[in-house]
Amino acid sequence: QMQLVESGGGLVQPVGSLRLSCAASGFSLDYYAIAWFRQAPGKERELVARITTGGSTYVADSVEGRFTISRDKDKNTLYLQMDSLKPEDTTVYYCKADAYGALVYWGQGTQVTVSE
Repeated sequence: QMQLVESGGGLVQPVGSLRLSCAASGFSLDYYAIAWFRQAPGKERELVARITTGGSTYVADSVEGRFTISRDKDKNTLYLQMDSLKPEDTTVYYCKADAYGALVYWGQGTQVTVSE
């Protein structure tokens, strides 16, 4: 069964850190552009960070300097290191694997809450 499973979300205080993980099973992430999105209630899903199949990375302006995307090919896992978290980072985070639109997988989402 091909799936993405996120973990690592939770409750953290402002300026704290969390690391999200997205483990792929049933397929190799090597052949996919992989990304983290987030979506707040009533809002559109927002791209947070991305790694292309060539290894280039992109991070949204809203999280630049605070979030870092990375991957472990041996573990077939995508990560999002989130530092200096702010209350406005509170929402559900999703990982996505995309093979040029022909095959697209989404994880189930993991909740991140930044609050005192």
